[in-house]
Amino acid sequence: VLVLCFFLFFFFLAAEGKEDERRKENNPSRVPQGKPGERSSVFYSAGQFFFEYLVVVSLKKVTDGRYEPKITYQFPKRENLLKGQKEEEERLLKAIPLFCFPDGNNWAPVTEFTSETFSFVLTNVDGSRKIGYCRRLLPSGRGVRLPEVFCIVSCLGCFGLFSKILDEVEKRRQISTAVIYPFMQGLRESPFPAPGKSVTIKSFIPESGTELIELTRPVDAHLEHVEFQALLQRLSPHLILHIFASAVLERRLIFLAEELSVLSQCIHAVAALLYPFTWAHTYIPVVPECLLDTVCCPTPFMVGIQKRHLERVLDQPMEEALIVDLCEGKILRAVGDEEEILPIKLQNEMLTSLNRHNNNNNVHTSEQVNAVVSEAFVHFFVRLVGHYSAHIKWSKNGSGTFQERAFCKAISSKTNRKFVKKFVKTNLFSLFIEEAEKSRIPQEGKW
Repeated sequence: VLVLCFFLFFFFLAAEGKEDERRKENNPSRVPQGKPGERSSVFYSAGQFFFEYLVVVSLKKVTDGRYEPKITYQFPKRENLLKGQKEEEERLLKAIPLFCFPDGNNWAPVTEFTSETFSFVLTNVDGSRKIGYCRRLLPSGRGVRLPEVFCIVSCLGCFGLFSKILDEVEKRRQISTAVIYPFMQGLRESPFPAPGKSVTIKSFIPESGTELIELTRPVDAHLEHVEFQALLQRLSPHLILHIFASAVLERRLIFLAEELSVLSQCIHAVAALLYPFTWAHTYIPVVPECLLDTVCCPTPFMVGIQKRHLERVLDQPMEEALIVDLCEGKILRAVGDEEEILPIKLQNEMLTSLNRHNNNNNVHTSEQVNAVVSEAFVHFFVRLVGHYSAHIKWSKNGSGTFQERAFCKAISSKTNRKFVKKFVKTNLFSLFIEEAEKSRIPQEGKW
C-alpha cells in the first residue's frame, strides 16, 4: 500500500514538473481544439466515446481483518495494447480503487447505506485528465453487506449527464450485473453529442422490455460539469470571493467536508469560477487517506479532504494555504490578504451580483444559477484583461507575440493595473496567452 501511495503521489505531482515539456510537445490527440485556455480542461469535442472504462470496485478482506478496495469487474477488456498504452492502463487501474474508497479501509458490513454520487480527477504526467464518475451503493440482498462502487472513467466532463447514466446503472444493478453490460455497450457505441444535442440509447431490461434512454448535453458546454448551487448553499458570497482571489493567484487551497459528493461538486465549482482560464496545477477533488501528504506540496494545489482528517492535515508541515470548511461554511486558515487581492470596485460588483442571486426567488434551475454566477466572474475577467487580443503582435508567418508591458499600461485604473501585473505572471494567464498567440481567429465565444 505504501508503494502504491508513493506512486500515486508522483502520478499527480509529476504533471507540474512536466509543464514546460508539455507546452513544447503538446499532444494534439489529448487536447481540445479551438479556444485559449481550454488545453488542459476536461471539455472535449463531440463524437468521442462516452467513456473509456466501467469498473466495479469491491471491498475485499485482507489478512489483518481490514478491507481493501479491489477492481472486480472491468469493461471493456483491452487487448493488443502497445507497451506504452499498457503501462498507462495499469497505472489508471491501480489508482481507481483508492479514489472509489478514499475514506480508508475501516469498513464493516451494513444492512442500510444511502447511495452517493461523486467524482474524482486523475492527472497524468503529460497534463491530460481523466474523470472518474462514481456511484457508491449497497448491492441488493438480505443481511449485512459491503458497499461497492460503479465507476465510469471518461475524458469528458459532464457531471449531470454521467449522473443520469449512473442512475441507469444502479437500476440495472438491482436486477443483475448482467443487465448492465448491454446498456454500457450501447452507450460506448454511441457518439458523445454536441452541446444542446441528445443521443438515444436502446436498452433491454427483463420483464420491462426495450427502453429508450435519452441523454442530453447542456447548451453551455463550459458549465456542464458544474453545480454552482452546491457552493452557494455552503458558503457566503463574501467567502466565495476570498476563495476565488486565492485561486486566481494560484495559491494552495484545501477544502474540507465529510461527504464525497460535497467535496467533488464544490471543488469543480471553484475551478469553474476561473473560466475562461484553466487550473493546471495539482487538482484532487477527493484525496485518498494515504495521500494526505499532498498538503505538504510547495507548489499550488486545489484539493478536497474529508473533515475527519482535519487534525492530521493541520499537523502537516505545510506552507501557507487557504483551508475552507464546507460543513461549517467558514475559512479555518488564511494568508490574511484575501480581502485586498481583487480590485475593490470589481469585487463589490461581483458581491452585489452573487447577493442578488441569493435574494432572487425567480432563479430556480441549476442551469439558471450556473448562468448567473458564471456571468459575474466572466465579466470580472472581461473588465480586466478582455483587451488582450489588441496586444498580440503578429508576424508575417502568422505567429503572435504578446506585448505584456503595453497590455498592462493600457489599463487606466491603478488598482486594476496592480492586480493585472500579478495575474499576468500566473500559469493561468500564460497558458491562455500561449493558445491565443497560435490563432488569429477572434475568440468571441470566450468573452
